[in-house]
Amino acid sequence: MIKRILFTGSNGQIGSELSRAFRKIYGNENVIVTDIAPNSKVADDHYEQLDVLDADRLAKLVDTYKVDAIVHLAALLSAVGEQKPQLAWNINMNGTINVFEVAREKKLQRVFVPSSIGVFGSTTPLDNTPQDTVLQPSTMYGITKVSGELLGDYYVKKYGLDIRGLRYPGIISNDTLPGGGTTDYAVAIYYDAIKQGSYECFLSENTMLPMMYMPDCIKATTDLFQADFSKLKHHTGFNLAAFSVTPKDMAASIRKYIPNFTISYKPDFRQAIADSWPNTIDDSAARTEWQWKPNYDLDTMTQDMLKVIGDKHTKGLL
Repeated sequence: MIKRILFTGSNGQIGSELSRAFRKIYGNENVIVTDIAPNSKVADDHYEQLDVLDADRLAKLVDTYKVDAIVHLAALLSAVGEQKPQLAWNINMNGTINVFEVAREKKLQRVFVPSSIGVFGSTTPLDNTPQDTVLQPSTMYGITKVSGELLGDYYVKKYGLDIRGLRYPGIISNDTLPGGGTTDYAVAIYYDAIKQGSYECFLSENTMLPMMYMPDCIKATTDLFQADFSKLKHHTGFNLAAFSVTPKDMAASIRKYIPNFTISYKPDFRQAIADSWPNTIDDSAARTEWQWKPNYDLDTMTQDMLKVIGDKHTKGLL
C-alpha cells in the first residue's frame, strides 16, 4: 500500500495542481513536493529544493521521508526544448533515468512519469491516432518522451518496476499558467478574452490538436496511478483524449459567452511542431484497461474557464 509520494517538478502547470489533489487523497504529510526553484508555489510544508539531475539528493530525500512512490513531472517542454535542445535532453532523459534508478535501488512501489502527444510525428496517422503506432517525433521534447516511454517499459520488464505514464494532450488550466508548450495558446486565449477581449494566436486558425481541461488531467492521472497494475497491458504511454479543437473552434466557443471577442493569427515556429502532432486520439486502451472517461468537452470547459478567470479579474488578481 502506497503511503508517501514524492513529486518532482511540483511548481509546474500540472505539478502545482496535481500535488494539491494528491494531498487531499493521501494527506499533506504524505506528499513531498520538490522543484528546482528555492520556494514552493503549492505548499508551505514538506517542500524540498531538488534538481532531478542530482541523483544522490533524490535518493537522500526518498530515504529521509520514507517515500513509497515518485510522481516525476520535472521536464523541459516542447517550445522551450526546441530553443534549448541539449538542455532538454539532459533534464528530460538524465532526470528520468535518475528517478528510475533510485526507484529500482530503493525498491519503490510505483513511479508515474508523463509522456505526451509530442511522441508522435509526421509519419504517425493524424486522425484517430492508434495506441500502438509509429513514434518518430521531430522535436527534442518528443524524442525524450519516446525514449522515456521505452526506458520505462525496459525497467518494467527487466526489473519488475511498476512504472506508469500518460501521453498528455494539451492541458488547459484556469489556475496555473503553462510553461513553454506548443498548446499554450489554449490557456492564454481565455485570459486575453477576459482582460482585453481579443487574442493574437501563434498557431493558424485550423490547427487541430487534442486538448484536455485540467480537472480531467488530474482525474486521469489519479485513476491510472491507483489502477490495478495486473490489469494494465500498456504501462508508460497510454493515449489520452477528451476533445480536439482548433483555435477557430475555441474562439467560437468563447463568443457564445463574450460575443465581441476577436482573434487574429500570427503563426510562429510552434506551428511546425503543432503540424506534426495528431488531430484526434484513439484512447480505447485507457478506456478498456483502467476505465478512463473524461467529464469535460469544449463548451463546458469554456464556461468554467471564463467564470473562474472572470472572477479573478474582477477581484484584481490577474
